[in-house]
Amino acid sequence: MNVVVCVKQIPDPTSPQSLDAEYHLNRSGKLILDEADTYGVEVALRLVEAAGVGEVSLVSMGDASDVTGIRSALALGAVRASIVSDVSLRGADALTTAKVLAAVIARETPDLIVCACESSDGYTGTLPVQLAQLLGLPAVTFATSVHVQGDQVVVHRQTEAGYDEVVADLPALVTVTAGVVEPRYATFKGIMAAKSRPITIVSVSDLGLDASRLDSRQDVLSIETSATRGAGEKYVDDGDGAARIVAFLEQIKVLAGSGS
Repeated sequence: MNVVVCVKQIPDPTSPQSLDAEYHLNRSGKLILDEADTYGVEVALRLVEAAGVGEVSLVSMGDASDVTGIRSALALGAVRASIVSDVSLRGADALTTAKVLAAVIARETPDLIVCACESSDGYTGTLPVQLAQLLGLPAVTFATSVHVQGDQVVVHRQTEAGYDEVVADLPALVTVTAGVVEPRYATFKGIMAAKSRPITIVSVSDLGLDASRLDSRQDVLSIETSATRGAGEKYVDDGDGAARIVAFLEQIKVLAGSGS
Protein backbone atom coordinates (compact mmCIF):
# COMPACT_ATOMS: atom_id res chain seq x y z
CA MET A 1 0.00 0.00 0.00
CA ASN A 2 1.83 3.08 -1.24
CA VAL A 3 0.26 6.41 -0.38
CA VAL A 4 1.29 9.87 -1.53
CA VAL A 5 0.25 12.83 0.60
CA CYS A 6 0.17 16.34 -0.83
CA VAL A 7 1.47 18.74 1.79
CA LYS A 8 2.23 22.44 1.97
CA GLN A 9 4.52 24.59 4.05
CA ILE A 10 2.92 27.84 5.20
CA PRO A 11 4.08 30.81 7.27
CA ASP A 12 3.57 30.23 10.97
CA PRO A 13 0.02 31.54 11.60
CA THR A 14 0.97 32.53 15.16
CA SER A 15 3.36 35.14 13.76
CA PRO A 16 2.28 38.48 12.24
CA GLN A 17 1.44 38.10 8.56
CA SER A 18 2.40 40.53 5.83
CA LEU A 19 2.55 40.92 2.07
CA ASP A 20 5.68 41.32 -0.03
CA ALA A 21 6.31 43.94 -2.72
CA GLU A 22 4.22 41.95 -5.23
CA TYR A 23 1.32 41.63 -2.78
CA HIS A 24 1.96 37.94 -2.21
CA LEU A 25 1.96 36.42 1.25
CA ASN A 26 5.37 36.99 2.77
CA ARG A 27 6.97 33.57 3.23
CA SER A 28 10.42 34.73 4.27
CA GLY A 29 9.94 33.79 7.92
CA LYS A 30 9.48 30.48 9.66
CA LEU A 31 7.57 27.88 7.64
CA ILE A 32 5.57 25.06 9.20
CA LEU A 33 3.50 22.17 7.93
CA ASP A 34 -0.07 23.25 7.26
CA GLU A 35 -2.14 21.86 10.13
CA ALA A 36 -4.74 20.66 7.61
CA ASP A 37 -2.11 18.36 6.11
CA THR A 38 -1.33 16.63 9.41
CA TYR A 39 -4.67 14.83 9.11
CA GLY A 40 -3.80 13.58 5.64
CA VAL A 41 -0.42 12.31 6.81
CA GLU A 42 -2.03 10.50 9.75
CA VAL A 43 -4.70 8.88 7.54
CA ALA A 44 -1.99 7.69 5.13
CA LEU A 45 0.15 6.24 7.92
CA ARG A 46 -2.79 4.35 9.41
CA LEU A 47 -3.72 2.87 6.03
CA VAL A 48 -0.18 1.62 5.46
CA GLU A 49 0.01 0.25 9.00
CA ALA A 50 -3.30 -1.57 8.49
CA ALA A 51 -2.07 -3.02 5.21
CA GLY A 52 1.14 -4.22 6.87
CA VAL A 53 3.22 -3.25 3.84
CA GLY A 54 3.94 -0.11 1.86
CA GLU A 55 5.11 3.43 2.52
CA VAL A 56 3.96 7.00 2.81
CA SER A 57 5.71 9.66 0.73
CA LEU A 58 5.15 13.39 0.47
CA VAL A 59 4.93 15.81 -2.45
CA SER A 60 4.95 19.57 -2.20
CA MET A 61 5.57 22.73 -4.21
CA GLY A 62 7.17 25.89 -2.91
CA ASP A 63 10.33 27.46 -1.58
CA ALA A 64 12.72 24.73 -0.44
CA SER A 65 15.15 26.97 1.40
CA ASP A 66 13.37 26.03 4.64
CA VAL A 67 12.07 22.45 4.89
CA THR A 68 11.21 22.47 8.60
CA GLY A 69 7.55 21.70 7.88
CA ILE A 70 8.43 18.82 5.58
CA ARG A 71 10.80 17.39 8.18
CA SER A 72 8.01 17.46 10.75
CA ALA A 73 5.86 15.29 8.45
CA LEU A 74 8.78 12.91 7.91
CA ALA A 75 9.17 12.69 11.68
CA LEU A 76 5.63 11.33 11.90
CA GLY A 77 6.53 8.37 9.71
CA ALA A 78 6.62 9.38 6.04
CA VAL A 79 9.74 7.94 4.42
CA ARG A 80 10.65 10.56 1.80
CA ALA A 81 9.54 13.79 0.20
CA SER A 82 9.74 15.57 -3.15
CA ILE A 83 9.53 19.36 -3.35
CA VAL A 84 9.15 21.22 -6.62
CA SER A 85 10.95 24.51 -6.12
CA ASP A 86 11.31 26.80 -9.12
CA VAL A 87 11.33 30.59 -9.38
CA SER A 88 9.11 30.34 -12.47
CA LEU A 89 6.30 29.00 -10.26
CA ARG A 90 6.16 32.04 -8.02
CA GLY A 91 2.56 33.27 -7.93
CA ALA A 92 1.25 30.12 -9.67
CA ASP A 93 -2.50 29.54 -9.53
CA ALA A 94 -4.20 26.34 -8.35
CA LEU A 95 -4.33 24.74 -11.81
CA THR A 96 -0.63 25.30 -12.44
CA THR A 97 0.14 23.84 -9.03
CA ALA A 98 -2.02 20.82 -9.85
CA LYS A 99 -0.17 20.29 -13.14
CA VAL A 100 3.18 20.37 -11.36
CA LEU A 101 2.12 18.02 -8.57
CA ALA A 102 0.55 15.67 -11.12
CA ALA A 103 3.91 15.42 -12.91
CA VAL A 104 5.63 14.49 -9.64
CA ILE A 105 2.98 11.99 -8.56
CA ALA A 106 2.91 10.33 -11.99
CA ARG A 107 6.46 9.16 -11.30
CA GLU A 108 5.38 7.56 -8.02
CA THR A 109 2.43 5.41 -9.26
CA PRO A 110 0.77 5.34 -5.81
CA ASP A 111 -2.25 3.28 -4.79
CA LEU A 112 -3.82 6.32 -3.12
CA ILE A 113 -3.32 10.08 -3.03
CA VAL A 114 -4.42 11.94 0.09
CA CYS A 115 -4.95 15.71 0.27
CA ALA A 116 -6.46 18.18 2.69
CA CYS A 117 -9.70 19.75 1.48
CA GLU A 118 -7.92 23.10 1.13
CA SER A 119 -4.81 24.86 2.32
CA SER A 120 -4.91 27.22 5.28
CA ASP A 121 -3.25 30.07 3.37
CA GLY A 122 -5.08 29.74 0.05
CA TYR A 123 -8.56 28.37 0.65
CA THR A 124 -9.33 27.74 -3.04
CA GLY A 125 -10.37 24.14 -2.37
CA THR A 126 -9.97 23.36 -6.08
CA LEU A 127 -6.52 21.79 -6.35
CA PRO A 128 -7.34 18.19 -5.32
CA VAL A 129 -10.07 17.65 -7.92
CA GLN A 130 -7.94 19.33 -10.59
CA LEU A 131 -5.11 16.98 -9.66
CA ALA A 132 -7.39 13.94 -9.88
CA GLN A 133 -8.66 15.06 -13.29
CA LEU A 134 -5.13 15.50 -14.63
CA LEU A 135 -4.14 12.04 -13.39
CA GLY A 136 -7.36 10.43 -14.65
CA LEU A 137 -8.32 9.22 -11.17
CA PRO A 138 -11.61 9.22 -9.24
CA ALA A 139 -11.79 11.89 -6.54
CA VAL A 140 -13.68 11.32 -3.29
CA THR A 141 -13.84 14.52 -1.28
CA PHE A 142 -14.54 15.62 2.29
CA ALA A 143 -13.87 12.20 3.81
CA THR A 144 -14.58 11.77 7.51
CA SER A 145 -13.48 8.11 7.41
CA VAL A 146 -11.15 6.29 5.00
CA HIS A 147 -10.60 2.54 4.72
CA VAL A 148 -9.12 0.29 2.06
CA GLN A 149 -10.82 -2.99 1.27
CA GLY A 150 -8.99 -5.04 -1.34
CA ASP A 151 -8.65 -2.93 -4.47
CA GLN A 152 -11.12 -0.29 -3.34
CA VAL A 153 -11.18 2.67 -1.00
CA VAL A 154 -14.27 3.12 1.16
CA VAL A 155 -15.02 6.66 2.31
CA HIS A 156 -17.69 8.12 4.58
CA ARG A 157 -18.82 11.66 3.78
CA GLN A 158 -20.79 13.55 6.42
CA THR A 159 -24.30 14.71 5.47
CA GLU A 160 -27.20 16.33 7.31
CA ALA A 161 -28.89 12.93 7.58
CA GLY A 162 -25.83 10.92 8.64
CA TYR A 163 -23.16 9.96 6.13
CA ASP A 164 -22.77 8.69 2.60
CA GLU A 165 -20.60 5.66 1.94
CA VAL A 166 -18.64 6.11 -1.27
CA VAL A 167 -16.59 3.32 -2.82
CA ALA A 168 -13.98 3.88 -5.54
CA ASP A 169 -11.50 1.62 -7.27
CA LEU A 170 -7.83 2.18 -6.56
CA PRO A 171 -5.82 4.14 -7.49
CA ALA A 172 -7.85 7.12 -6.36
CA LEU A 173 -7.57 10.52 -4.70
CA VAL A 174 -9.21 11.32 -1.36
CA THR A 175 -9.49 14.62 0.48
CA VAL A 176 -9.86 14.44 4.24
CA THR A 177 -11.49 16.88 6.63
CA ALA A 178 -9.96 18.25 9.80
CA GLY A 179 -10.76 15.93 12.68
CA VAL A 180 -11.01 12.80 10.54
CA VAL A 181 -8.37 11.30 12.86
CA GLU A 182 -6.24 12.48 15.75
CA PRO A 183 -2.74 13.14 14.36
CA ARG A 184 0.05 11.47 16.30
CA TYR A 185 2.92 13.31 17.92
CA ALA A 186 6.40 12.87 16.57
CA THR A 187 8.60 10.73 18.82
CA PHE A 188 12.23 11.51 19.55
CA LYS A 189 13.18 8.50 17.44
CA GLY A 190 11.03 9.79 14.57
CA ILE A 191 12.53 13.28 14.80
CA MET A 192 16.05 11.88 14.64
CA ALA A 193 15.15 9.54 11.76
CA ALA A 194 13.60 12.44 9.82
CA LYS A 195 16.97 14.16 9.63
CA SER A 196 18.29 11.44 7.33
CA ARG A 197 15.15 10.77 5.30
CA PRO A 198 15.58 11.98 1.72
CA ILE A 199 14.04 15.21 0.48
CA THR A 200 14.40 15.55 -3.28
CA ILE A 201 14.32 19.08 -4.70
CA VAL A 202 13.22 19.19 -8.33
CA SER A 203 12.67 21.97 -10.84
CA VAL A 204 10.12 22.35 -13.62
CA SER A 205 12.67 21.19 -16.20
CA ASP A 206 13.47 18.11 -14.11
CA LEU A 207 9.84 17.09 -14.54
CA GLY A 208 9.99 17.53 -18.30
CA LEU A 209 7.47 20.36 -18.18
CA ASP A 210 7.54 23.43 -20.39
CA ALA A 211 7.68 26.45 -18.10
CA SER A 212 6.15 28.67 -20.79
CA ARG A 213 3.03 26.52 -20.76
CA LEU A 214 2.74 26.81 -16.99
CA ASP A 215 2.57 30.58 -17.02
CA SER A 216 -0.65 30.99 -15.03
CA ARG A 217 0.42 33.48 -12.45
CA GLN A 218 -1.93 35.34 -10.21
CA ASP A 219 -0.95 38.99 -10.38
CA VAL A 220 -2.33 41.29 -7.70
CA LEU A 221 -2.37 44.82 -9.08
CA SER A 222 -3.26 46.68 -5.91
CA ILE A 223 -4.63 46.25 -2.42
CA GLU A 224 -6.54 48.53 -0.09
CA THR A 225 -7.66 48.36 3.50
CA SER A 226 -11.26 47.32 3.88
CA ALA A 227 -13.59 50.03 5.05
CA THR A 228 -14.18 50.09 8.78
CA ARG A 229 -17.72 49.82 9.97
CA GLY A 230 -19.01 52.83 11.83
CA ALA A 231 -20.94 52.63 15.05
CA GLY A 232 -24.62 51.91 14.64
CA GLU A 233 -27.32 54.38 15.60
CA LYS A 234 -28.51 54.01 19.15
CA TYR A 235 -32.15 54.83 19.87
CA VAL A 236 -34.08 54.81 23.12
CA ASP A 237 -37.63 53.61 22.53
CA ASP A 238 -40.18 56.17 23.71
CA GLY A 239 -43.10 54.28 22.25
CA ASP A 240 -42.42 54.75 18.52
CA GLY A 241 -39.78 52.02 18.23
CA ALA A 242 -41.86 49.84 15.93
CA ALA A 243 -42.48 52.72 13.53
CA ARG A 244 -38.76 53.55 13.48
CA ILE A 245 -37.92 49.94 12.60
CA VAL A 246 -40.46 49.89 9.77
CA ALA A 247 -39.13 53.17 8.41
CA PHE A 248 -35.57 51.84 8.47
CA LEU A 249 -36.55 48.64 6.64
CA GLU A 250 -38.34 50.71 4.02
CA GLN A 251 -35.24 52.87 3.63
CA ILE A 252 -33.01 49.87 2.86
CA LYS A 253 -35.68 48.39 0.53
CA VAL A 254 -36.45 45.37 2.70
CA LEU A 255 -40.06 46.50 2.98
CA ALA A 256 -42.10 48.29 0.35
CA GLY A 257 -42.89 51.88 1.31
CA SER A 258 -46.36 52.75 2.57
CA GLY A 259 -46.92 54.80 -0.56
CA SER A 260 -46.30 51.81 -2.88
